[in-house]
Amino acid sequence: MGGEQLLVVDDEEDILELVRYTLVREGYHVKCASSGEEALDRLRSEPVDLVVLDLMLPGIDGLEVARRLKQENGTRGIPVVMLTAKGEESDVVTGLELGADDYITKPFSPRILTARIRTVLRRHSRSQAAESNTLIFPDLQIYLHKHEVLVQGQPVSLTFTEFEVLTFLAKRPGWVFTRSQIVDAVRGDSYSVTDRSVDVQIVGLRKKLGPCGSYVETVRGVGYRFRE
Repeated sequence: MGGEQLLVVDDEEDILELVRYTLVREGYHVKCASSGEEALDRLRSEPVDLVVLDLMLPGIDGLEVARRLKQENGTRGIPVVMLTAKGEESDVVTGLELGADDYITKPFSPRILTARIRTVLRRHSRSQAAESNTLIFPDLQIYLHKHEVLVQGQPVSLTFTEFEVLTFLAKRPGWVFTRSQIVDAVRGDSYSVTDRSVDVQIVGLRKKLGPCGSYVETVRGVGYRFRE
């Protein structure tokens, strides 16, 4: 575990910093938001693997953030761990009913926080693995376990790197990734990927995908995304 992108949402700066420090020390990449509005903006525009969400927020409160997060296709699958104050039992029940995965009551132990997050991520990872062996789009099917891609029912031969780039983008349609993020995602011991070679991989990938090559879109000045 570790290395996942976490979003911590809390309007109390000292708690935000404590949680951020604790999770960074555990090897997670941590982003912070101090309001519900900021959290929703980040969730819609940046890759997030789990949200640590305080329920008592100014403006859009944590329950409303959770409700909107679970309503939208792009964020529905993101696990949520709620931070709650004592006496918010009814809010905890509501949050769990909305689809939150766990909750922690303030004040909390950093060790318990990281243990709960680790457990939720592990459970979510197992669930995703069971559900996402196949990615299906119009005219395009990607079989992850078999490393097989079909375009209009016909198999397409991709290199290992091309397949990894395609699946990385296709798992989050509409999300824009920089070349560096793509490099980080597909880097392995047996081959070398550089920012410049990502462009070469994309050109080769589009060519092999033929009519489905348009799924992989260039976002000028940023990187690439898989078309929704």
